[in-house]
Amino acid sequence: MKRYKHVMVTGGAGYVGSNLIPKLLKNGYEVTVLDLYMYDEDLFAEHRGNKKLTEVKGDIRDVAAVKKALAGCDAVIHLACISNDPSFDLNPELGKSINYDCFRPLVQASKAAGVKRFIYASSSSVYGVKEEPNVTEDLSLEPLTDYSKFKAMCEDVLAEEHSKDMVSVTIRPATVCGYAPRLRLDLSVNILTNFAINKGYITVFGGNQLRPNIHIDDMTDAYLLLLEAPDEAVDGKIFNAGYENHSIMDIANMVKNVVGRDVEIKVEPTNDNRSYRVSSEKIKRELGFTAKHTIEDAVRDLKDAFDAGKIPASFDDDRYFNIKRMKVVGLE
Repeated sequence: MKRYKHVMVTGGAGYVGSNLIPKLLKNGYEVTVLDLYMYDEDLFAEHRGNKKLTEVKGDIRDVAAVKKALAGCDAVIHLACISNDPSFDLNPELGKSINYDCFRPLVQASKAAGVKRFIYASSSSVYGVKEEPNVTEDLSLEPLTDYSKFKAMCEDVLAEEHSKDMVSVTIRPATVCGYAPRLRLDLSVNILTNFAINKGYITVFGGNQLRPNIHIDDMTDAYLLLLEAPDEAVDGKIFNAGYENHSIMDIANMVKNVVGRDVEIKVEPTNDNRSYRVSSEKIKRELGFTAKHTIEDAVRDLKDAFDAGKIPASFDDDRYFNIKRMKVVGLE
């Protein structure tokens, strides 16, 4: 018997959501998606005959849309955000309004609607750059950008709004990679794979910097686990979620090994030598979660999708790139 019946997912028509929603439905959940559907109006067309799916096209800053989407829900997975640093540079006020200003109202509305579990997708970028070889959840947060700063501030809000009536848990994912129906090609592994397959070369800036990644299937499995875990195992807790910490050059070589030996790796100098790493030992120790898919698996999945013609116009279609799409639709 499932702990929860009806899950509302904010940003459910985004990159991670496009993998998560079908998985939730397959696992027997009723699901409500709250999203602007900027990237694909018909993303879930094949699931629209499923009575367990409700789609609410709306903005998480819209109180009425949030209330409508929360109706009958007993769990929330909050994914919606302006989801990378360059997007913030495009319009800092827009980023703040979506990633921070509406967060407390969302948490409060969830409690008022009778939601019993609230799962917040933060980011491993909240740590900033650390010297420690194992960046664990108890280290100080030193966000370097508006994006990561607001992610960290929302964690504080969730702690302040903590209630005995609603279990809340925060997850700090590494950078997600791999194929999904609503694909992003502006994330490190996916960028390198796109270039390797369609241009025949990869450009690496620096190369020694470490970057933590997680396969999209592992990421969505983690959300399912957080839904099902006992209250006392997750309430008020924070978990990192990643696979392994690899250098950018290592990742480039993994891509080359999967795509083909004739891929050229070009190395360019960089002033950005920041290394990010995260430890995922806590979520393994306390919840039994370990990532099952490698970076090579993510590259392989992308290659299969390219070979099958699922990713046309991979450099030109703005739907693969958050900033380009935001400009086209004029998001305000």
